[in-house]
Amino acid sequence: MSTTKRFAISWMTIASLLATLGITQATRAQEVQVEGPLAGAPAVIGLRIYRQMRFQVQLHATMTLEDEFSRAILPGGQLMFHPTDWLGIGVWGGFAAGNIDSALTDEVAAKGQTNSVNVLSLPNRQNFTKQIGRIKWMAAPEVQFIPLRGKLGIFEKLFVDTDFYVFGGVGFAGVEERQDVTAATSNDCRGRADLAAQIECFEPTQGLRSSRVAIAPTFGAGLSLYLADFLAMTLEWRALPFNWNTSGTDEAGDPRGDFPDSQVNSGDHLSHFNHMFTLGFAFYLPTTPKISSVDSD
Repeated sequence: MSTTKRFAISWMTIASLLATLGITQATRAQEVQVEGPLAGAPAVIGLRIYRQMRFQVQLHATMTLEDEFSRAILPGGQLMFHPTDWLGIGVWGGFAAGNIDSALTDEVAAKGQTNSVNVLSLPNRQNFTKQIGRIKWMAAPEVQFIPLRGKLGIFEKLFVDTDFYVFGGVGFAGVEERQDVTAATSNDCRGRADLAAQIECFEPTQGLRSSRVAIAPTFGAGLSLYLADFLAMTLEWRALPFNWNTSGTDEAGDPRGDFPDSQVNSGDHLSHFNHMFTLGFAFYLPTTPKISSVDSD
């Protein structure tokens, strides 16, 4: 390569580096500009602050999910106060207006078989619906945290203000289960002459019920769709895990390891990850939200 070509290539390289450096410096100069009417202004102006210093009164309907034997339908409500736009403190609850038995319950009632081993758990298959556990009510004081908000586009035509929230608290569940069957009662019934006599002895225990309150942590997440300044539709998933006897059957063994132990009591309470879905409509008071703005001074 001639000296002239080397000289030309060297100068072209230097010119390219200088041009790149000049563009970078210009870009950096643009990034640090703070002059103009928007200097010091907040990221969003004219934002509706839906929650801050407002009460939320919600009416909702809840249905438990993936239940083994009976699903509960719980209409109810929620009362919450929001000291800031990202934090709420309140109480949630509902009462069971009805229960829907699962397909498994129908199968047991139609095709269950009673023998000398399971006579305590299933004396009469047709009465199985009387012995299964049911949720009667729920309540929970809780704290709500709202980390995200924005707009949701529906079919790219309708846009609504939306926020995403998570919550946690202490849950209380009113549970109705089969009443305890003691070892004395079980031994008396099993001492009968034949299986038919044992069934006759155990059968009344299927319809005896007892109620208690289960206490457990509750947590979940939800989405609020603001239909108006004072109204939002809420979609919510909630979990309330606790132990209970959903089938009303003898599930535990005795201390020696023999199964079953011929009793129905708290030892037969099994762990269940009870969870549910809620659809609600929330009303906010005062009815007019605050609007973010730039301070006049």
